[in-house]
Order: sequence, then C-alpha cells, then structure tokens
Amino acid sequence: MDVKDYYQILGLDKSATADQIKKAYRKLARKYHPDVNPGDATAEENFKDINEAHEVLSDPEKRQKYDRFGSQWQQYERAGGAADDFDWSQWATAGGGQGGRQRTRTVSPEEFEQIFGGQAGGDFSDFFETLFGGGRARPGGGYTSYDSRAYQARPRRGRDAEYEIDVTLPEAFNGSTRSLQFEDGRVVDAKIPRGVRSGSRVRLSGLGSPGAGGGEAGDLYLRVNVLPDPTFEREGDDLRVTVPVDLFTLLLGGSMPVSTLDRTVKLNIPKGTQSGKTFRLRGLGMPHLKNPDQRGDLFATVQPQIPETLSDAEMRLIEQWRDLRS
Repeated sequence: MDVKDYYQILGLDKSATADQIKKAYRKLARKYHPDVNPGDATAEENFKDINEAHEVLSDPEKRQKYDRFGSQWQQYERAGGAADDFDWSQWATAGGGQGGRQRTRTVSPEEFEQIFGGQAGGDFSDFFETLFGGGRARPGGGYTSYDSRAYQARPRRGRDAEYEIDVTLPEAFNGSTRSLQFEDGRVVDAKIPRGVRSGSRVRLSGLGSPGAGGGEAGDLYLRVNVLPDPTFEREGDDLRVTVPVDLFTLLLGGSMPVSTLDRTVKLNIPKGTQSGKTFRLRGLGMPHLKNPDQRGDLFATVQPQIPETLSDAEMRLIEQWRDLRS
C-alpha cells in the first residue's frame, strides 16, 4: 500500500495552520481542476490527491490520527521496514472513522462550486480508507473504493465567460455588430449598443459554459475597449477637439467649420478671440448609453494657424502693423 504524505502534497510542513491548509488547498485545486485541464490524467490524479490531503488535514481528528500514524511510520521506515510488512491492523478503520462516526466531507458542493465553479469528488485511496474508513470491508482486509461525494448530484448553472473586444470611437458612437464564431460552428452576431465606454460589458445570455446535470448555461460577457481616436478625446459622454483657426478670423471674427462624429457645424468666433479659447457645443458629444437620444457636449478649442511662409509684401505690412502697435 502506498503511504501518502499529505503535507507534501499540499506543499506544507507539519506546523501549518488551518488557514494555511485552506489557502494551499484552494490554490492547488484551482491549478489541477479537471475543468482547467481537460483530458489530463496526471492533473486529475493530482486533483484527487489534493482533495484527499485536504479531507484529512482540515479535520482536526483525522489530522491528529494521521500525525500519530506518520510518527510511527517514520520510526518503522528508519528501521528498514517494508510497507507490505507493516502492521496495518491497528490503523484499519471500518465504517467511517473514529468512534464509528461517519465522516465523508471534503468540501460542501455549494462551497466548492462557489470557489472553483466545478464539481468536487473522486475516489479516495486505499491508504485513506484504511486509516479513516468510509468503504465496505472485503474479505482479506482493506476496503473497497467509494465515491467521496456525500451529496446527490443536482443541476448546476454553467460558469459565465468574458471576452474583450476593441471598437473604434465612431463604432461606439453609432453602435456596431461583432460576429462571434464558436468551436461548435455556431456564429452569433453580437450587437454593440451606442454610447459604450471602455469597461462596458455586453451580456449575451446563455452563451457561457454549459451547465451540469441539466443546469442552464452561463452567460458570455463582452468587455468593450474603446480605442483612442486621432481627432477626438473622450471624457465620459463629452468630446474634445482642437480647431485650427487663421489669425484673421481670430482678430476680426468669423465662423469656422467644425466636424463632429455625425455632421459638420459652424462655429462662430468673436473678434479678438484668444489662443486656447474653448467653446461648448451642446448635444454634439457621445450618446448616453442608457438613453442614446441624449448626448454629451463637444468642447472645441481654437488653435491659431500661423502661416509658414510670407511674401516680402506681407512682411512689410506686418512690420508696419508692428510699428503702429508700438
């Protein structure tokens, strides 16, 4: 019979606290859970060992008995004894543990489902059953293997899944559609609503992981990431844009065309407008996600457009203007 070192399985020493045992179990169970390692026989075996180790070390009575056994086994092993020659009769327990009390709990299905989103259980080893019982006695000693799950299987909802998608600012403004193709060949068109922001989640009901035992499937959530735009800067539902304006319009006043995400409007600029002046254009920003008929505002900041080249005549006029201002 193989002797299992439950402390080594969980990566702990014998002085580990109950909280350390719990944390180590959760970490390893997540790593080796069959849902995370489909078809991996080694991971499945590790997962069973982890559950078995937790079953013993998380139970004070079982842990105390296991520690007593471990101390005796170490002495026997140091003396050169073989496992087949070890006297197991003093440790064999029929009917489920000390004092005849049946203890089959590894972790409740509700707790396990909350932590891992999967199903606990699996056969415990002959070593476990010899020390702690839980199976039927059979001729010649030892115990038959048994299913450690002490609850009736019930329908469970599948886990939700999340997938990140990128959209442009115009797509976020107008709304868009993404075609999603699943491994089973299904193609689903997901509608991205108007006004989505980075971090918004679009829920696709029933497209997550399938349920167990006839339970309903989970949901698929598309987490939206709105890409930076070369023209507009977004602040919530408001937009900001820089508008280049020539010196004559800033000095004398006039109007300039301003492009928004859905049309072009005229911006009236008073004479003597200073560089960096910001104008608020109400209702020309992004649609509100929950009420797309309402929109944020567009803030247009004027930026002087300086000619890169000047003719001799223009230079003379500017110099005359400078002298007048002096």
